[in-house]
Amino acid sequence: MSSTLFRTKNIEQSIKDTEEPEHALKKSLSALDLTVFGVGVIIGTGIFVLTGTAAKNTAGPAVSLSFVVAGVVCALAALCYAEFASTVPVAGSAYTFSYASLGEFPAWIIGWDLVLELALGTAVVAVGWSGYIHSLLDNAGWQMPESLSGRDGASGFGFDILAAALVLVLTAILVVGMKLSARVTSVVVAIKVAVVLVVIIAGAFFIESDNYKPFIPKAQSVEAGGSLKAPLIQLMFGWAPSNFGVMGIFTAASVVFFAFIGFDVVATAAEETRHPQRDVPRGIIGSLIICTTLYVAVSIVVTGMQKYSSLSIDAPLADAFKATGHPWFAGLISFGAAVGLTTVCMILLLGQSRVFFAMSRDGLLPRFFSHTHPKFRTPYRPTILLGVIIAIVAGFTSLSELAELVNIGTLFAFIVVAISVIILRRTRPDLERPFRTPFVPWLPVLSVLASLWLMLNLPAETWLRFGIWMVIGLAVYFLYGRTHSRLARGEQAAGAAPGGGA
Repeated sequence: MSSTLFRTKNIEQSIKDTEEPEHALKKSLSALDLTVFGVGVIIGTGIFVLTGTAAKNTAGPAVSLSFVVAGVVCALAALCYAEFASTVPVAGSAYTFSYASLGEFPAWIIGWDLVLELALGTAVVAVGWSGYIHSLLDNAGWQMPESLSGRDGASGFGFDILAAALVLVLTAILVVGMKLSARVTSVVVAIKVAVVLVVIIAGAFFIESDNYKPFIPKAQSVEAGGSLKAPLIQLMFGWAPSNFGVMGIFTAASVVFFAFIGFDVVATAAEETRHPQRDVPRGIIGSLIICTTLYVAVSIVVTGMQKYSSLSIDAPLADAFKATGHPWFAGLISFGAAVGLTTVCMILLLGQSRVFFAMSRDGLLPRFFSHTHPKFRTPYRPTILLGVIIAIVAGFTSLSELAELVNIGTLFAFIVVAISVIILRRTRPDLERPFRTPFVPWLPVLSVLASLWLMLNLPAETWLRFGIWMVIGLAVYFLYGRTHSRLARGEQAAGAAPGGGA
């Protein structure tokens, strides 16, 4: 059985599969489109919320250094993604990469993980977007009926009609075509970045240097917890991270890291890129550099406007402007957050439909879902299926507690990709690699260790939920995927042929 679990799909076959007329995606994206996608999915509520949370609770004004640390961790993973995406320009991202290097079973695990990560992330973001729209409507004196405002606070029936509607509209846009998606994203990202730049420039005039003292507050020890809500590393070793001080910078990095989640989605669009060998690495690394710069600038401004100990956790940027006597900016920030979440939602929806499509094309999921639209050349069947399911989940469910599953799924993908780079360098040194990750194997190993460290800082209950989802995935694979995959059927055909074996 082990030989079937770890059978690999060679790179040449993966690329050949993309040329089948009924299963081929339209190539329409450029490096600029991919960079816009990356910026669009990375900049969400994180820049408006996590900055204040990390500054107040763990790092103080040095939270700007935490963003640099988190950016470096993501950059390590980004360099590994860039090599794979340029070498294997096929839909599926980490799933496709691991199929070529680690084997079918590890590929299934990472694909199953990515479907959960991206689908759940879409639902979470849609619910967050709905919250901002409700807030803007309330400011305008309009209120939605309680029964259509979501589960939170509903006394009886509750359905978040705005969250569900957003997912369905974005699903329709993705079905029509990637270029339309790219144009919509470009407009929305331009608005979002403009709001962030206004906040940075305007906030710079209200900075008081005394708020930066001390830049690195005195360290405070944290008592280790024993419940499932405690980080896994506490339960394993009884060790608790410290707040503030130099170590507090790294503790905050594990918090603000999640503001960077999403750049890996760029790799899922490699197959729809006109020049993937050149443009995908540019899109991944370019979007990461832009977002890190904006994050650091925002964190410097907000901790300079208001003393870190006085920052609010829910809306630090907006409340910092209110504290300086400029409440008008609070509305602008809410508008920017709402607009920003629109693109985050769409690109996450794009990513998970492409992973599902790639798994279906390989036979690990029903091949019915791997047919592209005859006119738009988009994977419309998985896009519509997942869009409807996510719309229902977003409408009926409060997902705040499950949001951390998105984080653990992303970090797990980072680890798999880094390991895959090392393995493929050894097994296929002959492959043409338009972009090469530097310092292999040391840089990928460092990426694995950094990602694993952040995973250990996640609550134990997140690991438990992740484990349950993986058990379900194992059942699906052994009951369907292992015998229906195209590699399995190829082996069966070879065995049945004359002289093909017993």
